[in-house]
Amino acid sequence: MTSHKPPAKVLLVDDHPLVREGLALRISLHPDLAVCGEAASVNEALAAVARTKPDLAIIDLSLQNSHGLDLVKHIKSRFPAVKMLVLSGFQESLYGERCLRAGALGYLNKQESNDNLIAAMRTVLTGQRFVGPELSERLINEGLEGVDASKTPIDRLTNREFEIFQMIGNGLGTGTIAERLFLSRHTIDTHRENIKRKLGLKNAAELTRAAVQWVLAQIN
Repeated sequence: MTSHKPPAKVLLVDDHPLVREGLALRISLHPDLAVCGEAASVNEALAAVARTKPDLAIIDLSLQNSHGLDLVKHIKSRFPAVKMLVLSGFQESLYGERCLRAGALGYLNKQESNDNLIAAMRTVLTGQRFVGPELSERLINEGLEGVDASKTPIDRLTNREFEIFQMIGNGLGTGTIAERLFLSRHTIDTHRENIKRKLGLKNAAELTRAAVQWVLAQIN
């Protein structure tokens, strides 16, 4: 008697309903994969993981009231058996390595084709990493030369510092950043000081200039 392996359960975490709908439609075409739930925020996602016990969580970095990196870390800590694939609009060079270090096994840009998405899901489900060639080479080089060998000053920012640096570059002030991240202004000011120190910047004006230039460089 032939036994059929049940499809892998997949949780979709994205704050855009249309994106989740599109992903669910793609996944439904493959009998070895099945969507078991959806979520738009970190809290919703954690509740869904506890409820549905997925094999794989596909996570966007831009979530309601929080950041996908926070969710990756929470799932890794609380539900270590759940594999994670980050599917983001950000370039892999910006967040790929940070996501892997937080606990994800793969990183894929949303512009990638359907074939790459399904291949990435299946690779991550086996416990292997799925990343682009540039990040793969970088990780190999770091293993050979030491973690700090290929890092830029911005790479040495913590995930929270990097998030705040981006927000500064997008023209947000301390008060707005504090509100969006649910942190105090004092905490944001402390992060700003740490960012200036790590990047060798003397004052707030230099920090703003560097952040804006960096954001513009990612667009061009």
